Amino acid sequence: MRRIWRVVLLPVLALTVSAAAPQATAVTAQKKVLVDFRKEGGFAGLQDHVIVYGNGCVRLDRRTGPTIDKCLTGKEERRLRAYLKDLRIGRSETRPPGADFFAYRLAYKGRQATRFTLPASWRPVVGELDKIMEKYWAPD
Repeated sequence: MRRIWRVVLLPVLALTVSAAAPQATAVTAQKKVLVDFRKEGGFAGLQDHVIVYGNGCVRLDRRTGPTIDKCLTGKEERRLRAYLKDLRIGRSETRPPGADFFAYRLAYKGRQATRFTLPASWRPVVGELDKIMEKYWAPD
């Protein structure tokens, strides 16, 4: 009786594991983050969060509303990737005195930094991500 269960159960178990493996890989590959951007601060308490995935889709989140998932147009994705090629993350800045300022955090290719003034290589990336947020995020 034990041998019959081994003969029947092992092939079924092997088939189940092999069928699930490609699906798990596809889901992981689809959710690989290209760039992660946060813009926070100001008197209004702004909290914008943009995640761009390697497949060209984005997740947009604001403190004041729902999380939105959209996909960029080919043109938007190409433009963002071109800006990212010139991005130099550099070091984080110390928090300035006062209350009315924005903190910008970028994470790209395993590096991240928080800045309160935008370096030249950050400006086009932040500008593009701000445009994406304004275009696609809208409360329902």
